[in-house]
Amino acid sequence: MNKIISEHKSVLESLQSEYQSYGKILIALSGGVDSCLAAFLGRRFLNHENAIAVISNSASLKERDYEIAVEFCKEHDIKYEVVYTNELEDSNYTSNPENRCYFCKNELYDTLNKLASSKYNNYNIINGNNYSDLGDYRPGLESATEQNVLSPFINCQITKSTIRELAFHFNLSVWNKPASPCLSSRFPYGEEISLEKLGRVEKAETILNEFGFNEVRVRSYGDSAIVEVPKEQVSQLDKLFIKIKEEIISIGFIDCEIDKEGFVSGKMNRVLNEL
Repeated sequence: MNKIISEHKSVLESLQSEYQSYGKILIALSGGVDSCLAAFLGRRFLNHENAIAVISNSASLKERDYEIAVEFCKEHDIKYEVVYTNELEDSNYTSNPENRCYFCKNELYDTLNKLASSKYNNYNIINGNNYSDLGDYRPGLESATEQNVLSPFINCQITKSTIRELAFHFNLSVWNKPASPCLSSRFPYGEEISLEKLGRVEKAETILNEFGFNEVRVRSYGDSAIVEVPKEQVSQLDKLFIKIKEEIISIGFIDCEIDKEGFVSGKMNRVLNEL
């Protein structure tokens, strides 16, 4: 037996039991490795008609992540639905408070619950939240609890590293995909979120991708962009930065700098520890 699966045989058995206890499920699919594995296992454990992926095509989701989610479903014969969420119509979200993620997830889960009521009666809603998420600031977890959304990876104590190992074993193309959180996470708390600003950040990160940088963040402070790539790639970014800065300014930013510290996930949350 494959070494990874041999080590995690009990994990898969636990997950299978967990999924089968749900009966029928709608999976909130964002295109990341966590939710993709959640959808894949749903298809594997519950069959085609009992595990439906639901992809939210919203302004805060990168277009590429939406495309990856759709492609993943087609590749693995996963039935899917596309819904449209309207978090940008909620001032609680666009004002960008510290618990912004709560309002985003609330809109998503409310939309999924309405879909379940209207079309998929007796289907439980699940997400790809994992056990490692419990150690981070994630106000969206509160919304999941309130809206009766299930988290099989949390319930079975499955960490992010184990998710990647399982995704690799099952040859899922997303197994090493960098995390790609909501585009609104690029803005400091308190700065208003708008469709235009989200689009500008997405374009800036696409520019970096086109220059060969895969794991990137463009933090937006007003009209200034701060670029993050992994620490070991900062020197490479420095060599290409004149051209990169020129292109980023051409899409609407007035200034652009490199964060010499390098990429750090959740950097915008540091301010919370200072309060």
